[in-house]
Amino acid sequence: MKKRFFLKTTAIAALAGLALTGVAYAANPVLKIGFVGVTSGPAASWGISNQRSMETRAAWINELGGVKIGGTTYDVKIVAFDDQKDPKRAIAGMEKMAQEGIHYVVGPNVDDGAAAVRPVAEQKGIMYFPYAFPKELYKKPASNAILGMVANYQSGPAIYQYMMKEKGVKSIAFVAANESDPLSQRDGGVETAKALGLKIVSSNVTYQVDTTDFTPVLLPVIKTKPDLLVLSGVSPANAPQLIRSAREMGFKGLISTETAQDANVLKEGAGALANGFVSVGGASTPQLASDTMREFVKRYTKMFGEYNDESNTKVYALEYILETLKANPKGLTDVKAFQKTMDTFEAPNPYMVGKAKLKYVGTTSFGQKRQVAVPLVVNVFKDGKFETLFVAQVD
Repeated sequence: MKKRFFLKTTAIAALAGLALTGVAYAANPVLKIGFVGVTSGPAASWGISNQRSMETRAAWINELGGVKIGGTTYDVKIVAFDDQKDPKRAIAGMEKMAQEGIHYVVGPNVDDGAAAVRPVAEQKGIMYFPYAFPKELYKKPASNAILGMVANYQSGPAIYQYMMKEKGVKSIAFVAANESDPLSQRDGGVETAKALGLKIVSSNVTYQVDTTDFTPVLLPVIKTKPDLLVLSGVSPANAPQLIRSAREMGFKGLISTETAQDANVLKEGAGALANGFVSVGGASTPQLASDTMREFVKRYTKMFGEYNDESNTKVYALEYILETLKANPKGLTDVKAFQKTMDTFEAPNPYMVGKAKLKYVGTTSFGQKRQVAVPLVVNVFKDGKFETLFVAQVD
C-alpha cells in the first residue's frame, strides 16, 4: 500500500510540475509585422535584405524573451510577401496584411508598388515603410507612408557636390531603365545637376530591364565623354552589366548611382571593372557601428550565410516600429496614435556609437515627419567590397 501511495503521489507531483512548467514557458502573444517587397527578379536583393534584416532582428528579440509594449511582452513574427516588383501583387500583399490584422508593414521597395498600396494602407489603417522616393507618398494629405531610407533627391546633391569638389567633375550624363522608378530618379538627378551648374551632355538614353547587350545603349552616351556617368535607379542585377560594358568600351570617367547595391553581385558580374563605382551604402560604417550593429551583422551572416551592406539601413524599420509602439502602446491598434507619437518621438539608436537617436525627420523634404533618421553613407567599390567615401545627414 505504501508503495502504491508513493507511486501515485509521485505521478501527481510530476503532472503538477509539468503544469507549472507550461505556465512558466508559455509562449508570448504574437505581434505580427509585415513585409511586402520584391524578393525575386533583377531587383531581388533590395527586398531580400529587407526581409532578412527583419527576420534576424525578430529572432534575436524573441531569443531575449520578446518585446514589452505596455504591460504585455510579445514575440515578433515577420509575415512576408514577395510582390515580384509588380504593383498588382503589392496591392494583394497589402490586402493580405490587412486580413491578418497587421497594422505595420515594411516595403514596398519601388515607386510603383509603394504608390499602388497607398489606398489599401489608408483604408485599412496600415502604416508602411517603403523604400521609394515619390514625395507625394510622404506629403499631406498622405499620412501612412514613412520613407525607410535616404531619397535620391537627398543623396544625389551630396554625391554630385563631392564629385565636383574632390574629382573635378564638370560634365554629367544619365542612363536609366525604361521604368517609372529609374526615370523618376533620372529626372531628379538632371534637376539637381542643373541646379549645381553641371553640364548635362546626355539624359535621354534608356534601356529595357531585360537587356543583355548594353553596348548599343551606352555607345551614344560614351561618345559625349562625360566626367560622370550616372546609372539612375539601376537595379543590382543591371549595375555590373552596365559598368562592364562602359569600361570595355573604353570609358575612363566616374560612374555612380543613388541606389544601394550588392557588393557580391558587383564582384561576380564586373570584378575589378567595378572599382571606383560610387553608390549609396547602408546606414553604418565601421566607425559608426555599435556593438549591437556588429552583433546584428554576425547573427544575419550566421542565419543566411552572407551579408548585404544595405542591411545596415534595412535593420532600422522594424526598430522604429517597435520603439514607437513602446512609446505609445495605443498604436498597436490605432495608427493615428502612432502618427501623433512620431512628432515628438526619440529613443536611443542601438546601432550607432555615441548619443545618436532614433527619430523621425523629413520636414524639409515633405513638410511633415515621414522619414526615419538614418545616416547617408556613400560607398565606393574597391577590390570586391565597399569602402566608405563620406557620411552625411538628412533633416
